[in-house]
Amino acid sequence: MTRLITSRSTRLVLKAREMHLAGATVLRGPMGFGHSSVLHTTKIVRLSQDLPLVIEIVDSEEAINAFIDAIEGMMGSALVTTEKVKVIQYGTKRIE
Repeated sequence: MTRLITSRSTRLVLKAREMHLAGATVLRGPMGFGHSSVLHTTKIVRLSQDLPLVIEIVDSEEAINAFIDAIEGMMGSALVTTEKVKVIQYGTKRIE
């Protein structure tokens, strides 16, 4: 699994789909800050268009590594992590 924390999601999710990864989920954070320490929040009067987004993608380690290589030039400022997961169910199929 990979987790990307960024303010951009559309191009990354479309790239994951183009590469036939198992799936991607985008979660919007109401508040956050990163390496710049700039606070991004919905509470500021202006509409914040750079709210933190978390993109989670689950697939094989090989597919995730290929995806990370493919998006290197698209990332801009982001935090990218990977971790091992155990898939219990994918779609309607239970995996044991």
